[in-house]
Amino acid sequence: MSNTTLSHLEQIKVDSRHLRGTIEEGLNDPVTGAISDDDNKLLKFHGSYQQDDRDIREERRKQKLEPAYSFMIRARLPGGVVTPAQWLVFDDIATTYAGRGLRITTRQTFQWHGVIKRDLKPTMQAINKAMATTIAACGDVNRQVVSSVNPLLSSQHRLVQEWTQKLSDHFIPRTRAYHEIWLDGEKITDEPEEEPIYGDTYLPRKFKIGVAIPPTNDSDVFAQDLGLIAIIENGELRGFNVAIGGGMGATHGDDTTYARLGSLIGFVPPEQLIAVAEGVITLQRDYGNRVERQHARLKYTIDHRGLDWFKEQLEARTGITLQAVRPYHFDQNGDRYGWEEGEDGKWHLGLYIESGRLWDVDGGQLQTGIREIAKILRGEFRMTCNQNLVIANVAAKDRGKIDKLVAQYGLDGYKQQSGIRRHSIACVALPTCGLAMAESERYLPQLLPKLEALLDQHGLANEPILLRLSGCPNGCSRPYLGEIALVGRAMGRYDLRLGANYTGERLNVPYRQNIAEPEILSTLDTLFGDYAKHRQSGEKFGDFLVRTEVIPAPSQKLIPIVLDTVV
Repeated sequence: MSNTTLSHLEQIKVDSRHLRGTIEEGLNDPVTGAISDDDNKLLKFHGSYQQDDRDIREERRKQKLEPAYSFMIRARLPGGVVTPAQWLVFDDIATTYAGRGLRITTRQTFQWHGVIKRDLKPTMQAINKAMATTIAACGDVNRQVVSSVNPLLSSQHRLVQEWTQKLSDHFIPRTRAYHEIWLDGEKITDEPEEEPIYGDTYLPRKFKIGVAIPPTNDSDVFAQDLGLIAIIENGELRGFNVAIGGGMGATHGDDTTYARLGSLIGFVPPEQLIAVAEGVITLQRDYGNRVERQHARLKYTIDHRGLDWFKEQLEARTGITLQAVRPYHFDQNGDRYGWEEGEDGKWHLGLYIESGRLWDVDGGQLQTGIREIAKILRGEFRMTCNQNLVIANVAAKDRGKIDKLVAQYGLDGYKQQSGIRRHSIACVALPTCGLAMAESERYLPQLLPKLEALLDQHGLANEPILLRLSGCPNGCSRPYLGEIALVGRAMGRYDLRLGANYTGERLNVPYRQNIAEPEILSTLDTLFGDYAKHRQSGEKFGDFLVRTEVIPAPSQKLIPIVLDTVV
């Protein structure tokens, strides 16, 4: 390892006996609805976060009660693929153990919120019975591997999904702790246990892998620690362009933390992919910062030691010489809506799900609607990195039944929605996220109609504009890749960031800091007016702001290298 003095969290991992800690004892403690701080850090590796309801935190404090503790649970579902049978189990878990329905995350998986401590183990066991898991969905390991949606649109897309699954399987922790704690597995006593990839301290920080299939960058491939761009030529998967060092997290007031786009370093054929991915991960394991956690992501390791150094070390470690980056082109970042036919005659229906929340509330029946579709679906579901849902692999003769249910339960809103609404993302934020400084998911329904009214006044109602909301600067909603982004500072106050591009290949920059809604709307009203009057044919909003120098172009270090090879 590069550091000799471990941080407190690193020491917790060392002492955890491969992620066991005293989690089991904490679960059995009836005195509190929480577990210890140290065990809560380990619990993340098992796919769960301890939270509390911040809406009632102060009232409970006045009543001398502990916070209303509960747990968020996240599944590991590579590529966001869910069978109808799994969906029905997951839906039952949401109604039996959780609150606020099912939530599709920006990493193509489910989160269940509001699970109380005594229900944690039954929930984990129910997920396991559905042939899924939560291990390594959080924590300092390789997390959920994301991929472009609709990979079954072609045989090449199917291959990419297979590699997504292989990557996910290869980097699952080998510890038996998960099976012991949650699945009543046999406890290992004298037999030694090893983590051949991660080691005793796992990674310095979380690690994310994403795969994109041009011309669609719906997985935000440059936001990943390891981004892979599938190169398909003459109908065959030739391999992957490799980008390293992407990451969205930052801290207000600390210029040493920042969002970064991944840097392209070369191309690998499929048979070398796992070895190269393992080389990147183990280099980060050995050289990542284990003293200052804010600087522990791969992006800081690369910027500290140099991209050339990292590439040389990677090639030396793997014995693989990376080939030159292959040409590729992205033309969009968002999801497609409505029906699309694949080459095999099967159909795929893209649905817009606001903030990914499937919940029967305020007269809506989104959760019930998808449940009814799952009962008759012979295909599968695919969740997207933009929090939306694809009903995939539907036979032509079954489309009518699906359409009827979609209309009956109000899932057909995408047909009338504005361009900005269809391209919006919001993180969970309040009331459950402990890091949230401002509202996000709960603010989006209030903000969108006001933005739509402004856009309509300027004749821009159908213009696709990437909107990202985040309750804090940590970047779960990838706000730094929004053409418009609001990053929470305090209740009702946000940084307004502008100027990312529509294809996810340029970061935005701060435009106004710590402002409230009236100034946000006034500022955007002026910019929308200028855009409507002076944009060039086909020019996207973010590109317009850069071309007209409303905002400066981002510095070169934050842009993927060798972009001159892109065609």
